[in-house]
Amino acid sequence: MDNLKINELRILLDARANQYNQPEFLLKDPVSIPHRFSQLQDIEISGLFAALLAWGQRPTILKKTAELMTRMDDAPYQFVTQHQDDDLKRLLKFCHRTFCDTDLLYFVHWLRWFYETHNSLEDAFLRGTTMRERLINFHDLFFSLPDAPTRTRKHVATPARNSACKRLNMYLRWLVRRDTNGVDFGLWTRLSPSELICPIDVHVERQARLLGLLKRDKVDWPAAEELTANLRLLDPNDPVKYDFALFGEGVG
Repeated sequence: MDNLKINELRILLDARANQYNQPEFLLKDPVSIPHRFSQLQDIEISGLFAALLAWGQRPTILKKTAELMTRMDDAPYQFVTQHQDDDLKRLLKFCHRTFCDTDLLYFVHWLRWFYETHNSLEDAFLRGTTMRERLINFHDLFFSLPDAPTRTRKHVATPARNSACKRLNMYLRWLVRRDTNGVDFGLWTRLSPSELICPIDVHVERQARLLGLLKRDKVDWPAAEELTANLRLLDPNDPVKYDFALFGEGVG
């Protein structure tokens, strides 16, 4: 893109990002679930479930994730780290689309295992020098326990399968981006907002193509990198703030 085009897009998308990156955004978005909590680990765990369950209609996503938090006594960190075997019975028959209790029980098992030796889930995303490497290594770490169900692998995307990793990139945006608008948390400080990859869903894809920010015909990992590289031309320090602009306009 030439400088004139970059400047025009920056003005347009900065305005749109400011329009949508507001507390009102929380009312209908899965990021509202972790905003119910104040403890770092509660935010991390509830945010992970809210992000990975984020497919389908948003009201259903919010309902099912809230139901899951209720099953965990609205104290996910305490539940994950201190539950007894009998407590796991309340997770049985939970299901959202193809994510069901078998998957949920492994998530809880892995989270308990991980928090035994780490204070924050951020540690699980620090292995590697690029975001591609970090997401691949997170996936491999997540499924490193011997009882990991094969069926659960489809619920944690990885660039190794060429996935655009929309939900994980959205989760990282929530935890890493830092501003004063009250939507993203900015609680993880060892990852930089400049390293983030823009989540791509159908709304973001549509707007990105209309604006000439995405040319690749497939929505895969190279497409996510292409879109983010173009967004970095607009703001190299915080390219993923434009997720608000592209998603907001796409939904609207």
